[in-house]
Amino acid sequence: MAIAQTDTMTRTEKRKGSTTALQDFRLWWLVIPAFLVFLVFFVIPTASLFGLAFNKSAAGVIALNSQITFDNFVRIFTRASYYESILRSIWISAIVGATCLFFGYPLAYVIAKTVKPSCATLLMILVLSSMQLDMVIRMYGLMVLLGDNGLINGFLLRVGAITAPLPLMYNVFGVIVGLVQITLPFMVLSLIGIIKAIHPSLEEAARSLGASRWHAFVTIVLPLSMPGILAGTLLVFALSISSYVVPALMGGWKVMVLPIHIYQQIAEVGRWQFGAAIAVVLFVTSIAAVAVYHQAAVRTSGGRT
Repeated sequence: MAIAQTDTMTRTEKRKGSTTALQDFRLWWLVIPAFLVFLVFFVIPTASLFGLAFNKSAAGVIALNSQITFDNFVRIFTRASYYESILRSIWISAIVGATCLFFGYPLAYVIAKTVKPSCATLLMILVLSSMQLDMVIRMYGLMVLLGDNGLINGFLLRVGAITAPLPLMYNVFGVIVGLVQITLPFMVLSLIGIIKAIHPSLEEAARSLGASRWHAFVTIVLPLSMPGILAGTLLVFALSISSYVVPALMGGWKVMVLPIHIYQQIAEVGRWQFGAAIAVVLFVTSIAAVAVYHQAAVRTSGGRT
């Protein structure tokens, strides 16, 4: 009797296991449309562009050929204008990330800790409202504010604080301001959820043991919010290093970063191969940033990512 019951239970478990496996297999069909879109409109074009990077540079030629050469990459790293653009892109993006963290963390903390839902909703609307306008419109708005005849310089000249307009645009400062304005909401949104997930009882326990509010924040809230800080910084870095519109408008084509060089080589000169090589360098730089982020996440989370 016991043997029969055991056999019945075994067969039932096998049927349940096969049914679950079949259901899991059917769920994978839901992924196929998104996978095909990703393959056709991202993987194939990107792979083709990267393949061009290893062909000999020729104006107006887009077709791939079997002749592999590294001349394009040698040119990038042997001419100062190009490898300096790599370093410039990296440190500008790093400054933008640090600036967004400096301004975004207090705002995210206030939104996350706001108890009244209406106030929290209002603050969220203010953060999201800046993302509703097109990037070009927002940059032209900054140009009205920061230009030589803009509102800031006009006011300072009127009150006699300065005798000549301040160089607030068409330089690195203008590019950084533009990138911060674009990417700051992404930093705030990355931090809000993490800070909300930190239970208030942890801070209360620290305060009850004699810690000041600042000490409790530094020793408890800040370390626990590190995953959000790393994710937000990585997102801001990736958006900044790949931005073309902001350096073009706010830098006035004077701040040469990698996306500007890619545009010039492909759209103006028609040398797709060399532009593709610069794109590969930009891609590798972004991947290196992701690797650094991963290592930092491993260390800050005790090996759990």
